[in-house]
Amino acid sequence: MRTILFTTLLAATFFNADGKAADEPGETEVLAAMKRAATFYRNNLAVNGGYASQWPEDLSEGRTEGKESPTIISIQPPGTTTIGLSLLRAYRATGDPLFLTQAKEAAACLVQSQLATGGWGSDFDFDPEKQKRYHLRSDLLKGDTERGKRSDYSTLDDNKTQSAMQFLVELVNTPDADVSEEIREALEYAWDRLIHYQAPNGAWPQQYSSVSAYSDAPVIPVSMPDSYPPKHPKESYVHFYTLNDNNLLNVVKLLLRAYKLEGDVRYLDSAKRCGEFLFLAQHTGSQRGWSQQYNHEMVPVWARKFEPPAVSSAETMGAVEALFELWVATGESRFIETVSDALKWLEESRLEDGQWARFYELKTNRPLYCEAETYKVTYDGTNTPGHYGFKISSSLRKKIDLIRKELKKDPANIMRSRTRPYSPEEWEKRSRELKGKVRSAMKAQTEKGYWLNDDEIDARLFSKNMNPMADYIEALRKAEAGEPSLRN
Repeated sequence: MRTILFTTLLAATFFNADGKAADEPGETEVLAAMKRAATFYRNNLAVNGGYASQWPEDLSEGRTEGKESPTIISIQPPGTTTIGLSLLRAYRATGDPLFLTQAKEAAACLVQSQLATGGWGSDFDFDPEKQKRYHLRSDLLKGDTERGKRSDYSTLDDNKTQSAMQFLVELVNTPDADVSEEIREALEYAWDRLIHYQAPNGAWPQQYSSVSAYSDAPVIPVSMPDSYPPKHPKESYVHFYTLNDNNLLNVVKLLLRAYKLEGDVRYLDSAKRCGEFLFLAQHTGSQRGWSQQYNHEMVPVWARKFEPPAVSSAETMGAVEALFELWVATGESRFIETVSDALKWLEESRLEDGQWARFYELKTNRPLYCEAETYKVTYDGTNTPGHYGFKISSSLRKKIDLIRKELKKDPANIMRSRTRPYSPEEWEKRSRELKGKVRSAMKAQTEKGYWLNDDEIDARLFSKNMNPMADYIEALRKAEAGEPSLRN
């Protein structure tokens, strides 16, 4: 009876081409799915090696945030930079040359779209007429140094320039990648300009341009205004020192990663100077947080019509994370001396529903919102515009708890834990944890190789699905290697 039962169970167990149970994705089929996705993107969606953010299934145009064109690419994630990073991740995990070739094509596209100020905008259109709108680094190399009416605004908003530089620095530091001199020179120019446009107090504006004028701005601490305009003043905010959307946190992470990879002290020095700006920008008194943006006199100011001067919960958390990363990287306790004060302010400012307001009124700490129809500043959060998060999720609580827990540790130990080799058993566990995501990715993939979101091909889904598949193959291979090893 036992023999019959065993034979029955064995007959019901199916195995794939790699000899694994049918419910456990095999390396061969996972790699095939990854290559099918990459090949479709390369052959059907790439524009000069770069990518938009979405496409209709008829592939008639690329779409970015607010723009549509058959010749457009997105620098803002998701787009060229995030797809490039996913391709590079796939190459590091599998060693397949297709992924490296395609990543280098995306990098070459960024070289072509690099602005004269060293960074990138939200998107770039390769239509010959539309290219005339930009003043590019390639123009400078040809001797065309006068900006004229062309745009050369490099933006840090929404992780645009930072993600482009992150991709390039990871590519340049990938062993055996054989990166071209043009890509290396473009990255070096981006570093030179990013550090050049850092303000004297260590901050960056949301965007920097050849017409930016803050090199003589004072290095002074934040000051609380006696009053502020109750209505939006309708002035440009791109030159303000900006923490919004984790702009400065993303710059600090980029600089620290580059320092780890290359050991160039100018990256570390620049990151530390940004930390020193955060010292200056932290409010005193009972509101120990940070604002979204400051003018050059270090007064909190309006940005967009729904972003009033205030102390901001999300930006305070971003500043805390930046200072925490600086502490871990340097071991200098000065970077966390006031972090506990900021966390205490966040905890005390939590709303009754467990969330946080995005904005808290200067001095009173009352939650601030904007009315949906008029954008008038109000204390009532029941009728706000749907396109903007005037409340921050309760997941902020987890971040606060994690930072408090980590602050009790030695920064050197935190760094060691991040860089230690994984044992074969840990890699095996990692592969098991990823199985569900890999199965879901492969099930959702169309026959041609792409993923759909509401009938649109979506670059966000490319990275969301390619990354765990790459990690899965890496985990399988390193578990089988039988010795401790680092992540690629």
